[in-house]
Amino acid sequence: MARPPMSGLDRYILRQLIGALFAVTTALVALIWLTQSLRFVELVVNRGLSLRVFLQLTGLLIPNFVAVILPITTFVVVQFVYQRLSGDRELTVMRSAGLSQWSLARPALILALLAMAASYCLNIWIVPASFTAFKEYQFELRNKVAAFLLQEGVFTAISDQLTVYVRSRDADGTLRGILVEDDRQTDTRATILAESGRLIASGDTPRVLLLNGSREEIDAKTGRLDVLTFAQDTVDLASAHGEGAQRLREDNEMSLQELLHPPAATPPHDVGKFLAEANRRLTQPLTTVGFTLLALYAVLTGSFRRAGGLWRPAGSVLAMVGLLALGLTAQSLAVRHAALVPLIWLQAVLPGLVFGWLLLGGAVRHPAGGRVAA
Repeated sequence: MARPPMSGLDRYILRQLIGALFAVTTALVALIWLTQSLRFVELVVNRGLSLRVFLQLTGLLIPNFVAVILPITTFVVVQFVYQRLSGDRELTVMRSAGLSQWSLARPALILALLAMAASYCLNIWIVPASFTAFKEYQFELRNKVAAFLLQEGVFTAISDQLTVYVRSRDADGTLRGILVEDDRQTDTRATILAESGRLIASGDTPRVLLLNGSREEIDAKTGRLDVLTFAQDTVDLASAHGEGAQRLREDNEMSLQELLHPPAATPPHDVGKFLAEANRRLTQPLTTVGFTLLALYAVLTGSFRRAGGLWRPAGSVLAMVGLLALGLTAQSLAVRHAALVPLIWLQAVLPGLVFGWLLLGGAVRHPAGGRVAA
């Protein structure tokens, strides 16, 4: 006769799983944030930005970190908690009480479903919005704020195509000995020299007013050097690609609708990249369930040894790493060949089906939950 569900045990295991998942995910996110934020320390040290701005900028990356590691941390937590329950003989007591494999696995599956739901919210809505805010904030800092933080005697890279050098700055803000290397035009490269100048603002666009200087350009077609002297000129320091340029959005900033239905003028290579990114967002949360079933299969099936064992946990970790590698490979192939997009879904769904069937098969063969070995 089937026993009623033991909700008290479910809550007992689920509390441990949720607490461990929160702790592990928070610790790993903090570690990743620390390593990734080092790229932006230069904005604080050399550009004079405040710590508040630094934290706001790098904090926008946290949702993406959580979305990436949540399936992995769910696997780690399920593996650890159930392995500890096994080592403390708690699983043995639960099996003796008549709990089946699926009854023991139920708390972990509840956790996996909760993590999968959170992952869908992150991948479809929160991460694209945070990436958009991050890119716009970064663009503003590098192309606008940085322009007003020119340092004396330093070649300041406003962008990859624009570098400014200032020999000195007077107390009233006048710049002396200005050199501008402007490569924003694809067919010409300009070097601008000026005796003095001053930073001005036109709306939200920073510019430098140059006085008594020259503009030297090399014609890409003829190779001739053209020199133009001027008494007054202005250079836009905000745009990385000249007047009126706008920041191009990346695929990780686009909504799911935009990725699945790109504009007709989108290049074919970008269409494949957008399609692969859309399917990655839809399938990555599903890997949470697959990884959870993999961890449960490693702990709950096979011989139960009182002395413990490391082969099955180690094998499950290697299997999880292999599945991650397969996922990256499938996505890379789908970017180049849109016909291979089903591989992304296969890699996400098939492991869960296989390990779920194996776990259920073990429950059918051994209703009491496994054999005990010395």
